[in-house]
Amino acid sequence: MSAPAPETAVTSPAILRKVVAASMIGTTIEWYDFFLYGTAAALVFNKLFFPESEPLVGTMLAFATYAVGFVARPLGGVVFGHFGDRIGRKKLLMLSLIIMGVATVLIGCLPTHGQVGVLAPILLVVLRIVQGFAVGGEWGGAVLIVAEHGDAARRGFWASFPQAGVAAGSLLASGILALMAGLQTEADFLAWGWRVPFLLSAVLIGVGYWVRATVEESPTFQAVAKEASAVEKAPALEAIRTRPKQLLIGAGLKFAENISYYIITVFSITYVTQAVGLSRGVALNIILIASAVHVVMIPLFGRLSDRVGRRPVYAFGAFGMALWAFVFFQLLDTGQFALMAAGAVGALIFHAAMYGPQAAFLAEMFPTRIRYSGVSLAYQVTSIFAGSLAPIIAVALLRATDSATAVAIYVSVASVITGTAALLARETRGKTFAEIDAEG
Repeated sequence: MSAPAPETAVTSPAILRKVVAASMIGTTIEWYDFFLYGTAAALVFNKLFFPESEPLVGTMLAFATYAVGFVARPLGGVVFGHFGDRIGRKKLLMLSLIIMGVATVLIGCLPTHGQVGVLAPILLVVLRIVQGFAVGGEWGGAVLIVAEHGDAARRGFWASFPQAGVAAGSLLASGILALMAGLQTEADFLAWGWRVPFLLSAVLIGVGYWVRATVEESPTFQAVAKEASAVEKAPALEAIRTRPKQLLIGAGLKFAENISYYIITVFSITYVTQAVGLSRGVALNIILIASAVHVVMIPLFGRLSDRVGRRPVYAFGAFGMALWAFVFFQLLDTGQFALMAAGAVGALIFHAAMYGPQAAFLAEMFPTRIRYSGVSLAYQVTSIFAGSLAPIIAVALLRATDSATAVAIYVSVASVITGTAALLARETRGKTFAEIDAEG
């Protein structure tokens, strides 16, 4: 093993802050588009695209179209990771933003089942696949361009800001839909109000593209790219060949984090409106409050992981979620807004303990030459079995048992798996990318 080379990235604080801000803003906008679909699936798509089914069955069908976006994410991760490891992080980030924006605006223009019949859900599925492909490539580039500009001592903190941007996207999507739902009658909301947040994406994407165009390429990648021999021809295959353990650990880390998040922010809307019997406005406001806390807590846990390590913070979040899942649904069942909001806030705090250190933790598992592909595979492949199926499984469990206890058990078991993966992972806090690259 060769001696570690000096750290290649020397980024001024001003440039780093600019990169962090640009990455977070772009991530917020792109994930706003992705989460907007999930929230709309819980509130609107079951009625407009699957109107002939009973409520819970229609919701399951709507969530099935939502799930196909996750199936497309690994493909996006592989394609964007391949070119991101070969030609750079920035170009791929710009492309993913455009693809996502076009797909989201077109969803806002779709005819409903009542207008064109079965063609409506088919078009919905196609556009959801495009969304999944775009967001599958976006995450890896967004976190890496920040992680590779920053220093090892504060990497958990800085790399957590794009993660906070994901939560901010959920907050923005829930907020705009809550505003539209609160200002309109249900008939108007179903007739045209739900389309406004999707069409608004055109403006947001324009802003995000302009902001991201101002940032510089990752200096860590540029240093590696200067040596033609260091650029992998097939980085995804190389990651699978040389880092199978890291990919499995990374997938385990992602498992419960992904499942719990979509149970809390997507399935809970269905649960509150159909099982507890409260309005869509109440459900959206609960998620709105919890998401606001979530955005703040993610960088705090990222910073804590710089102080005490990635493993203990991540394990705390996972095992905490395993217990809180039962409390969460018990508080929702009270029907009291303050207690329901407290349940959601608590759940997203435990989620933040996993999500805050996640970007740095995964980035530190792979050398620069295959890092985009490696983190994208670990992050996105898991989503097929975790986040995509979580709302569908939860609705099926609720329909079969008429109780949320089975859903809480589902989340709890997944959380124990993720907590175990965190304990099995090697601690990476404080390691420079030069040291990681020198290990091969």
